[in-house]
Amino acid sequence: MYQKLEVSVADMEETGNSWPVRWSAVWVGALAALASAGIFGLMGTALGAASIATIVDLSTWKAITLTDTIVAICGTFFAFVIGGWVAGKIAGTRLAESSTLHGVIAWLIAMPLMSLLAGVGAESAFGGWYGGIVGNPHAAMGGALVSPTAIRHLALAGLTAMLVGLIGSVLGGWMASGEPMSLTHRRTGGVET
Repeated sequence: MYQKLEVSVADMEETGNSWPVRWSAVWVGALAALASAGIFGLMGTALGAASIATIVDLSTWKAITLTDTIVAICGTFFAFVIGGWVAGKIAGTRLAESSTLHGVIAWLIAMPLMSLLAGVGAESAFGGWYGGIVGNPHAAMGGALVSPTAIRHLALAGLTAMLVGLIGSVLGGWMASGEPMSLTHRRTGGVET
């Protein structure tokens, strides 16, 4: 019913073929990333790492502990590693580039979904770091008055979470391909140069 498409990087460069995107793999990867982010966020809260959304005074970074930061960054990173890996594995590609592409597209789909969830008040389930991607900072802080400095800090936390998630989805997709994780690896015979 389905044909397996095997295209080498050299063929793509010579003919200009585009990479096929397997949308079901991308959607499942995005949902896996969202579910993982929710699990890691709730685990961090249950283990005592307070979420950034529960901190009233964000005019200084001193209110956020090192443990909170480590839990938030690691949770975000590994959630999107899982999402990228799931997207790459379901896509079934053996090229790191194509598998990574599926992981990144899963991240692109997960970000608006996460923004939507954060906008309706679910950002604390993700650990609170995604509160900065909400358009209304009052909603991100539970309706409290928010200073301009706190808005900048929320935006920085949201940006950090998004970029760490992007890095995680790239690495997850790369791992799913099964290729060695080396920038010097060549597709011609698998020889390290």
